[in-house]
Amino acid sequence: MKKISLLIVFLLSLFFVSCEEVVDVNLDTAAPKLVIEASINWQKGTTGNQQSIKLTTTTGYFQNVIPTVSGAVIYVKNSKNQQFNFTEVPKTGRYVCNTFKPEVEELYTLTVISGGNTYTATESLKSVAPITRIEQNNEGGFTGKDIEVKAFYTDPADEDNFYLFKHTYSSKVTSSFYVSEDKFYQGNEIFSTTDDDDLKPGDNIEIIHYGISKQYFNYMTILVSIAGSNAGGPFQSPPATVKGNIINTTDKTNYPLGYFSLSEIDSKQYKIE
Repeated sequence: MKKISLLIVFLLSLFFVSCEEVVDVNLDTAAPKLVIEASINWQKGTTGNQQSIKLTTTTGYFQNVIPTVSGAVIYVKNSKNQQFNFTEVPKTGRYVCNTFKPEVEELYTLTVISGGNTYTATESLKSVAPITRIEQNNEGGFTGKDIEVKAFYTDPADEDNFYLFKHTYSSKVTSSFYVSEDKFYQGNEIFSTTDDDDLKPGDNIEIIHYGISKQYFNYMTILVSIAGSNAGGPFQSPPATVKGNIINTTDKTNYPLGYFSLSEIDSKQYKIE
């Protein structure tokens, strides 16, 4: 029995020693890709004139800083050939426009010229149903003890609508996203709901509803399934190579990451009671 005990101690000591070994992992580093964060969002009740687009590149897995891209030429045109220029805030990779004119169902074309390449995308601006009320349920979740918050809206009848929902919690660093289509509730009242099981009185929530196109809905469905609902967001670098609607007209094989989308949005702030 004593010999068996000594053998067990010896084997355990070998196990713990082996756990302390440092393993070097060599990760292949792919060539950086341009990431175009071009989400035009028109808050209900505002002019929507102020918009921004951000350019970055992908980087190594262990890098903490995301490289920005300066010196690009960026503009958006509508179907009337009106051009809206985006000018860089110096050395930030963030390009702004203060004269944009949003119009529901208008068709817009994005052009980005950077690094000797020209990138383009075309998309229409989609409307969103207004948030009509917010309800708090203190007996939600699987256990019946979680706090849930629902933001209600009435889906327009006789048209197909697609939605992106974003919830930002004061107790969390990341926001949660999910998408929905009105296939089964067209013309009816429906709601988005929180997905945080740890909500407590005093927490603040920002709820944003986006009207999106069917193409963007399909893109976001894939992106959320890969990243999970609590990803950093669709407006940040995708966690995998997911092609958006932006193409490189100079070199089609060198496609960028990101998506050009235009949405009317409605947002509400809510404090847990």
